[in-house]
Amino acid sequence: MSDPISWLLVERGWNVVDSAGGDVGTVDEVRGDTEKDIFNGLEVSSSIFGRSHFVPSEHVAKIVEGCVHLDLDGDGLKRLEQAAS
Repeated sequence: MSDPISWLLVERGWNVVDSAGGDVGTVDEVRGDTEKDIFNGLEVSSSIFGRSHFVPSEHVAKIVEGCVHLDLDGDGLKRLEQAAS
């Protein structure tokens, strides 16, 4: 298992997985203030043609090289998307 890394290293295209390890999509954008080291969250694309959804930083459980792990399961992600609509 890879060691956790800083949000500052996350790049567009990294995989995003839910709490069960299921594929959620890829990082489209990282939001935060790099000067103050404040991580706000991620824009996650669920498909190449789909629109991205914002995932607040409090739902990011762990970041490792190439992958962001969320603390949400599939139902939690659906509720998050519905709340944003």
